[in-house]
Amino acid sequence: MKEFYDLADFSVEEIDALIALANRLQRKPDPQALAGKVLSLLFLSPSLRTLASFQAAMVRLGGGAFVISPDMSIHGIETRPGIVMDGMAAEHIREAVPVIASYGDAMGIRAFAERRSLDDDLADREYNALRDLVSTPLINMESAIGHPCQSLADWKTLDELGVPRQGGRFVLSWAYHPRALPLAVPAATVQMAAMRGMDVTVLRPEGFEMPASIMDRAAQAAAAAGGSVRETDDRNEALDGAHVIYAKSWSSTRHYGDKVADGDLRRDFDDWCVDDPWFDTAAPDCRFMHCLPVRRGVVVADRVLDGPRSVVIQEAQNRMYAQMAVLHEMLGNGGL
Repeated sequence: MKEFYDLADFSVEEIDALIALANRLQRKPDPQALAGKVLSLLFLSPSLRTLASFQAAMVRLGGGAFVISPDMSIHGIETRPGIVMDGMAAEHIREAVPVIASYGDAMGIRAFAERRSLDDDLADREYNALRDLVSTPLINMESAIGHPCQSLADWKTLDELGVPRQGGRFVLSWAYHPRALPLAVPAATVQMAAMRGMDVTVLRPEGFEMPASIMDRAAQAAAAAGGSVRETDDRNEALDGAHVIYAKSWSSTRHYGDKVADGDLRRDFDDWCVDDPWFDTAAPDCRFMHCLPVRRGVVVADRVLDGPRSVVIQEAQNRMYAQMAVLHEMLGNGGL
């Protein structure tokens, strides 16, 4: 494996093989698999689970990792293209990335959406500009429009829970958040569930529609796998019979890049907080999922998050095991 950029780059059979490897490494780690290997990690946006889980994964496989972020650089790192560097930053990302990559056997990059231009973020322009500077195997640790590491862990979690693929009802629900957040996790999640062949519903209020390109791609994946994808603002209808409610906040696509208009719109939907009544007509064993971090009492009620339906900790733990499988294939003797 030379790159882990998008779950859609892999077949369902290849993903199942990665999950099987993750399960094996979970039961019986291979502490010498990556002995002497180094993973370079560049974080252009903050992280808890991604940073810690990749470091832990490398240690468990016998390798090591180092972390760089602009805040850690004593010189300061400039990320804007075409800038005259007469300010505080003394180093540009175009020199920093190849150097950081050269110190490791593989590299992971995390670069959030700029959230100024929807077209630019849908095209993943910032991440792809950095991608062109890396010659070693590369892992997308979250970009403007993708988060394959989270999606692989979510796939593993759904398998562990026994959630059916064909016939399984998966609801990706927008939830209130005081800030406009990126589309990466929602886009990756709807694609992941569609690839599994589930019946996927994107539940959101008016103004927070998913971009057509994301929905079209997911619909094609669902059709190939025997599932379906649709979008609605009808909460009662969407949640009826749901096996999974996956909550996530994202920016208004109607007012993308306009913080004032986005804020004015989202204030009308502060009741979109997942609570017990959301599960009234769901399947009896319906589970609550979220990628974390999550705002208690804003995105989800404490009694749901702390209750038996919530599998958010299991999801977070599976980040490490899923990434162990990716690293094993990328730096070990894997065949993908």
